[in-house]
Parts: sequence; C-alpha cells; structure tokens
Amino acid sequence: MTLGVENVIDKDKKTILIVDDEKNIRDLLAFNLQNEGYNTIEASDGVEAVDVALKDKPDLILLDVMLPKLDGKSVCKKLRYSLNMSNIPILMISAKDTETDKIVGLEIGADDYITKPFQIREVIARVKANLRKAELNANIDTAQTKTENKDDIIKVGDLTLDLKRVEAKVKDKVINLTKKEFDVLKYLAAQPGQVVTREMLLRDVWEYEEYVGAIRTIDVTMNRIRDKIEKDKANPKILITKRGSGYYVTDKNT
Repeated sequence: MTLGVENVIDKDKKTILIVDDEKNIRDLLAFNLQNEGYNTIEASDGVEAVDVALKDKPDLILLDVMLPKLDGKSVCKKLRYSLNMSNIPILMISAKDTETDKIVGLEIGADDYITKPFQIREVIARVKANLRKAELNANIDTAQTKTENKDDIIKVGDLTLDLKRVEAKVKDKVINLTKKEFDVLKYLAAQPGQVVTREMLLRDVWEYEEYVGAIRTIDVTMNRIRDKIEKDKANPKILITKRGSGYYVTDKNT
C-alpha cells in the first residue's frame, strides 16, 4: 500500500482508496484527487485492496475490474456481503462498456460504474457526488435511530418501501435491492405518477454535477430494478417508462 504523493493522512479530509494494477493510473488519480483536497491510499491487486479497506476504512473506493490475485467484482462482493462494508461507496472502473457489464457491476453492490478511458473531471464529479450521498445517508440513518417516524413507510400501489429498514416489498414479498436501486425507487415513489427524467435522477439521486457519459447508467439501473420487482419485465406494472421523457412509479394496484 502507498499513500499517493502525500505521506501522512489528514484525518479532517476524506480518504479515497485507489485500486488499480497500473501505476500510472494510480498516480494520475492520486494526483488529481489530492489536488481536490482528498487523502489517497492505494492497492495494486484485489487481495491487497481488501486488506487496505479493512485496515484503513476509506470513505470511498475506486476499484478497477481487471486485477491480479482477486478481480474487482470479487473484491466488491467480498466487501459488500462477506465483510458487510455496506456504507462505503464503491465506484468500479472498467475498460468494458457493455450494458451487461454495467448491470453486473451494479448488481454486486457497486454504487457507480466508470469506463476507461475516462476524463478525470468526470471521475472527480462522481467521487464528489457519491461522497455527498453517503454522508446524507449516514445522517439520515443516525436520525432514524433516534426517533420513530410515521413517514418511514411509503406505499404506492403494490410497492411498499420501509425507509428505516431500507427494505422494499411488492405485494408483501421482500425484494433484494442494492442501496442505489432502493434510492431510485424511493425517489420515484415519493412522487407517484410523476414522470422523472434521467437528468433529474442523475442530479437528485446520483447527485452528479454534470452528466457526461452517465445517462446510460439510469437505463441499466432501471432494467435491473424491473428484473426484481416486475412479474413480467416486458409488460411492467410498477416501474413505467414514458417514452422520450423518463420513468415513473404507478399508484395502481395490479
């Protein structure tokens, strides 16, 4: 493990773990992230990534998919499920740009998916957005442990969301969603029948300051949500697409 350009971690700054087997990419990311005011720590393979994440508890992880010893997808699954590090944003970086790859990345618990070659300003924007989202969720979770709120439940048609438990149900059947998928449904269910554009979702759920290369992320996420909540994905009854406009959650029972 290295500490990028700096040698000392400033505890008042957010710490980013950069995982990539290419030193030039680690150096590029570390230099630019440090210029933005972040600490950076590094790992060059999957096994080291898990060890560093457990030891240093970074605030966010930039994780390359193609890694020696343990690939990035396995690292993500291990951190998310085996080691229960559910609150750390994981941004996967890959040279693959297919819909299937993005779906798999989101399904195994990644918060975002960035393709190579990337623009550094896009990476910085996504880092900032995911850190803001994580901090907001932490504040919400803290508040919910202190008080019971009748507004913890959102029920729209067949869909029920328990905001405190971060649990979704369709007709009383619990649906296994990632945190990002749950956040998307929460945003839509809070305004049933209202068409929401992809740009609105990127701004308000992903909290992106700009949308370069990110629009497709919405379609991938919606596709994965439908796989889980719809009885017939080809004829959805809960999560509806308004062609040319966006998406909405219907308040009708099926």
